[in-house]
Amino acid sequence: MMAKYDPLRDYLRDRSANRIVLSFDQIEDIIGAALPPSARKYGEWWANEDPQRTMHVQAVAWQEAGWEMAGVDLLAEQVSFVRVGSVE
Repeated sequence: MMAKYDPLRDYLRDRSANRIVLSFDQIEDIIGAALPPSARKYGEWWANEDPQRTMHVQAVAWQEAGWEMAGVDLLAEQVSFVRVGSVE
């Protein structure tokens, strides 16, 4: 069974760039579902966390793909991700 954020993990895995900016709407299109209201209200929702300890499946998804959240703009409803170990 596919978890809600698995499509985001797969999308990020398939990118060749080292940095990507996605709108919240784009992420919703990728996962085929609405983000929870807390994703639009709290920057902490987008935090990188230890994938072995967190219960936040969204963070596990992008970290399993080899990416980290680099910044979130709640007003613009955009989040940027960088590939782990990349030099910008």
